[in-house]
Amino acid sequence: MHPTPAQPPRAAHDHEIESLAEFDEVVAEHGSLARFRVQAVDLTGRTTVLLGLDTAGAVFLGCPMDAAAAAHVRSAGALVFPPVPGLPFDPYRGFVYTPDELFASLDEGYEATPDARAYAWFQRTKDDGDVFASMLRAIHDDAVSDALDELLAGARVVGVMGGHAMARGTDAYAGAARLGRELTRAGFTVATGGGPGAMEAANLGAYAAPFGDDMLDDALRLLAKAPSFRPSVTDWARAAFEVRERWPGGEVSVGIPTWFYGHEPPNAFAAHLAKYFANATREDGLLARSTAGVVFLPGAAGTVQEIFDNATPNYYESRGEPTPMVLVDGGHWTRELPAWPLLRSLARGRAMESRIALVDRIEQAPEALKRLGG
Repeated sequence: MHPTPAQPPRAAHDHEIESLAEFDEVVAEHGSLARFRVQAVDLTGRTTVLLGLDTAGAVFLGCPMDAAAAAHVRSAGALVFPPVPGLPFDPYRGFVYTPDELFASLDEGYEATPDARAYAWFQRTKDDGDVFASMLRAIHDDAVSDALDELLAGARVVGVMGGHAMARGTDAYAGAARLGRELTRAGFTVATGGGPGAMEAANLGAYAAPFGDDMLDDALRLLAKAPSFRPSVTDWARAAFEVRERWPGGEVSVGIPTWFYGHEPPNAFAAHLAKYFANATREDGLLARSTAGVVFLPGAAGTVQEIFDNATPNYYESRGEPTPMVLVDGGHWTRELPAWPLLRSLARGRAMESRIALVDRIEQAPEALKRLGG
């Protein structure tokens, strides 16, 4: 089993404090919070400590604290951004989400979950022209990006792209799951768009990697009871949590979904969910972090967009050496949606030419990816 993404060494973000344990560690080690950034840590139980600390140049982002402590740290030169009441999300959060967090209260129906409530807030505010709401979305998305960078530090990430329409119980879904399992067993960290369909299948396969091969077959049969997130997200999500409860301790993978497509709930098999309001930020971030290459399964407009979003920096080498791109299903990508001929024409004579491949079967994708990556 390959190492799972973990919190990186503090040297990478050595002035960020994202938990109460980290706060206590820094205070014990340095005796000062000068120039530190404290993100979304409840400090109401650390009033006495705060009153005795140097906080010059420190920034507190959404940290609950007593009024006396807040007044002291401000007077000592800190900048304090207080928590925003009434929001269904924390704009200053220090970590990416988990499925358990986003699907909390699922027993009451999907509409009661934090995921659904955040989407409802987004629907109410996205077009109202309120600069405060747009600022909150931007702060949230930047905090998620920062947390995702910390999470994936040093990981060999392979993106698996595909549409949300791929139904559980189909051969295509099973193939995408086997792909995620094989990539994970080969030492890669699988990253997807974090939604249903092909995205969920790849995250499921990654989750299944530590278990015997029969586990995935059994899980696929259980999930087929709720083939799609339509008409009921609740039933669809409950089936996934049933699999997780039956086989706890699956391997780690990452999902990077968005509330922009509110009809697409996140899936429960990605251990880490970096969910965004801004889809453009999410798309670019997912592809940029797929440093070991991307596999493109059959999809529609969104997957076509992702192919050329990925091809552009490879074409210009704006992110350095081109990364591998593997398109799966020759018929789909040459006849139904002929992205492959255009991609091949773009690549001709450039460094990326040796980093693209078209394969007919999903089983061929891992070997193609390893071959293109050298």
